[in-house]
Amino acid sequence: MEKGRRVYGGPVEKLLWMVKALLCSYGVTGILLCLISFVLYKWNVDETKIMVGIMSVYILSTFVGGILIGKFAKKRRFMWGFLVGVCYFALLLFVSYGVYHSLQNGGANVLTVFLLCVVGGTLGGMLS
Repeated sequence: MEKGRRVYGGPVEKLLWMVKALLCSYGVTGILLCLISFVLYKWNVDETKIMVGIMSVYILSTFVGGILIGKFAKKRRFMWGFLVGVCYFALLLFVSYGVYHSLQNGGANVLTVFLLCVVGGTLGGMLS
């Protein structure tokens, strides 16, 4: 390796990219869910609007994670964004299953959430 030249993208560094992007995504999720719960507390909002808000949280959170990992990766950013969406969904599913010990709303809802997470992450990676 030449002096002063650094090789980017080793396996450990890629894992750190993913961890940072996911932490950022879950940070955005926490902030937005607190905002939604404040709106729910302050005003009596119907369930449909809350569900739209939660779906928006999935998209925005993975979008931010996709942008972040796209900035790190510089190559194949859409793929990295896609992976952030998949990992975000997998962790979300793992935690939900751990809390409820079952899938609450069936397969259609799980598929919808998966697609929202993947689309958000992919778009974030592409637009980074």
